Amino acid sequence: FDPLGKAHAAGSWPLRTVSGVWNRKSRRRRVLIVMSNTGGGHKASAQALKSGFQMLYGNRFEVDIVDLWTDYTTYPFNQMPGTYSFLVKHAWMYWLVFTISNPRWLHTAYFTFVLLFIHDKVVQMFEQYKPDLAISVHPLMQHIPIRVLNSMVAAGTYQPIPFTTVITDFTTCHNTWFHKGVTQCFVPTEQAYHQAKRLGLRDDQLTIHGLPIRPVFSRPLPSKSTLRKRLGMDKDRPAVLLVGGGEGMGKIESTVGAIAKKAGSLCQLVVICGRNQSLVKRLKARTFPNGMKVIVNGFVNNVNEWMGASDIIITKAGPGTIAEALICGLPILLNGHIPGQEAGNIPYVVDNNVGTFERRPKRIAAIVKDWITSKQGELKEMSKRARALGRPEVCHR
Repeated sequence: FDPLGKAHAAGSWPLRTVSGVWNRKSRRRRVLIVMSNTGGGHKASAQALKSGFQMLYGNRFEVDIVDLWTDYTTYPFNQMPGTYSFLVKHAWMYWLVFTISNPRWLHTAYFTFVLLFIHDKVVQMFEQYKPDLAISVHPLMQHIPIRVLNSMVAAGTYQPIPFTTVITDFTTCHNTWFHKGVTQCFVPTEQAYHQAKRLGLRDDQLTIHGLPIRPVFSRPLPSKSTLRKRLGMDKDRPAVLLVGGGEGMGKIESTVGAIAKKAGSLCQLVVICGRNQSLVKRLKARTFPNGMKVIVNGFVNNVNEWMGASDIIITKAGPGTIAEALICGLPILLNGHIPGQEAGNIPYVVDNNVGTFERRPKRIAAIVKDWITSKQGELKEMSKRARALGRPEVCHR
């Protein structure tokens, strides 16, 4: 954030609107980030933005993060995170909902209907936090908050404030991300930019900038050997990082078994299971052939260090994890995706030659073996391309 300097003048990350907030009265400015805890990415992006404000401006901005659906609506709307988890586990249902709700006329009608039930609750949110700037990091957080703010301004109960969208998907963006009434919309890719233009946003409303990532990823890390010693890893063997996301979902256990069988004597494996404690217990109870070193973790707060100590990452196609892996120069082996929402992230990785996609655990193990043996040169080139594509400065400009 650079509201007074050259980065602001050039339209850099993240807000042209911050200077307007800064130049109001001298009291401490309030920023409200609205999100929904549907998957880990939106919350992580919100926390990344909050950390960016704190690192650059200290206490000059007071930043609050609110889960609008959970904290300020009633049943059944406050069940949104649980509904999301159910749909993700039934992929065809998620794809159906994603596709059907994409047309503007349909989701506009839906938001109009929902607003009948939650309007006063959203008013309560704005009256409680009294933000000078509102930021959305969720596709369902444009239409309703903007309508409510407009109604409050029209009624004379609130002054106009900047409303900014920070998109947290690379390419396959649901159309609800884009609202012509925003002050500024930050998009991570050219594809998202052109989608915004097709949906009616103006050039002066759009800024292309990478995904918001945790500021810790922009800090220099110790050397790989130092990190491996600190984390209890083998200092010489190639390291494969298998990430299951915040909930530890996916074919983690079968992938671990396949890698152990195919390449167990050639590498070490770090598994991050998230909050899936039953998976942690099962993996820690296993013995592995060929003397393979396997480190099993649950939810961790130092994933940047584990990435910095690794040579390959295996993960689903979540945009946040992809962005962080690129910054760390990690070749990416994608093993799954959420239909619709994350589908475009696969060609983003493959077409930029920074990784590949494979669902089957046995094939994943074969690819890992190839990368760390006969294709080491290709692995190094992928790492270089990943670093070039990554943008560690995102939360600092």
